Amino acid sequence: MTDCPTETSEARCGDGTIARMASYVVEARQKPAPEAARQAAFRSILDLVGAAAAGLDETVSIAVRRMALTVMGSGEVPIWFSGATGSAIGAAWANSAAASALDLDDGHRLARGHPGAAVIPAAFVVAHQAGSSLEEMLSAIVIGYEIGVTIAAARTTYGNSGTWAAYAVVATAAALRRTPADTLAHALAIAGESAPNQLFASAPAPRIPAPEGSDVKEGIPWSLVTGLVALGLAEAGHTGPRNILDSPRQYAFAEDLSLGRSLHICNTYFKLYACCRHVHAPLDALLVLIDCHGIRSEEIEAIDVETTGGALRISNRVRPSNLTDVQYSIPYCLALAAVAGPQALLPLTRDALSHQGVSALASRVQLSLNPEFDARFPAETLARVTIACGERRLVSDVTAPLGEANNPLSWSQLEEKFSAATGRMATEAQRTRILEAINNIRTGDIRTLMLCLSDVTLLEFR
Repeated sequence: MTDCPTETSEARCGDGTIARMASYVVEARQKPAPEAARQAAFRSILDLVGAAAAGLDETVSIAVRRMALTVMGSGEVPIWFSGATGSAIGAAWANSAAASALDLDDGHRLARGHPGAAVIPAAFVVAHQAGSSLEEMLSAIVIGYEIGVTIAAARTTYGNSGTWAAYAVVATAAALRRTPADTLAHALAIAGESAPNQLFASAPAPRIPAPEGSDVKEGIPWSLVTGLVALGLAEAGHTGPRNILDSPRQYAFAEDLSLGRSLHICNTYFKLYACCRHVHAPLDALLVLIDCHGIRSEEIEAIDVETTGGALRISNRVRPSNLTDVQYSIPYCLALAAVAGPQALLPLTRDALSHQGVSALASRVQLSLNPEFDARFPAETLARVTIACGERRLVSDVTAPLGEANNPLSWSQLEEKFSAATGRMATEAQRTRILEAINNIRTGDIRTLMLCLSDVTLLEFR
């Protein structure tokens, strides 16, 4: 149990990790975000809006939109690019579901997960409600990343993004709503205690049987709901176990939390393929070999992948039954890229399940643990690929995926990703309008983007 059992320990709860985090949020929201963090937030917004547009007509997005409109109440908050509006919680839930549907949303090495798909939809809906300025929203996004990644990085066991993203949502929303520190501390505690419990990947060995591919995935959209509800409950007087983060068995925080100095949003990575980050380094290594040596897929007899333990714990099915299975399969994604080209993964569509010869090639992909790569994870996620083609054995360099913080995608590369990801969803005129609106936020204009998210309807020409 994490509840404070005695009056003495209750007093200590007020001075614990959550209290320090609440104090940081209250202090940080009173001033503009540092310039480096502001620019990182712009990049994360561009990336997240594109991911949401690309995922708008996925089954998970359609189902969540329907439920949001049915059970979360009516309202005037835009459900992005759908022409519909709903309550703040309903719209945030739907927007997060679309943003995380295709696994194109940003991530963070230290968190081993995805902050943007929770933080940014939360910031937009609460800013819409509160009439917040652009600078207030940017500050709240930076704060949300800072709290979420700090907590995620301190875990002693791994849990999916849904296990910690609710903390980030509370911090983001509370920054915009000017929630007092004591109330915010309870909100953080309620969110942490109520977060989706997806700890199956904490074991050193793969889950047996491997989890069935499903739309639940990492639980990010529901963690956003959890965070917003937790904040509302705390503001209504509900209490939470404020010592939830103080167990050294579960968290290893540095004595100095470095909140506001770490600027975690500046170290976000961005994806060029609609699949789990564990797949990206092998994919990039494979594609370099194919390009450099002019390899045709029918020439490939075997593919050997040296990788990390985390990459071995995803399902890695060679005969996926749905797109989630594809997103979590190194063998299938490598085979798909070899047969159909990397464009088959940006965006990922249902056609990926029916390309001839992909499963056959995927069955010839072998994965193995490289202890050196594993020791460098999660700070780095590395892979090396060997392709066997007749007498030739072609070996890649040790490869880190494109889009890492130390080798970031440029703004124009993120725009190119946006255009590729939304190619089947948006007309050229719509893409141009959306990108212009996103570019305008860098000059201080948030209204144009807010209108664009509401007025541009991408589903009408599916």
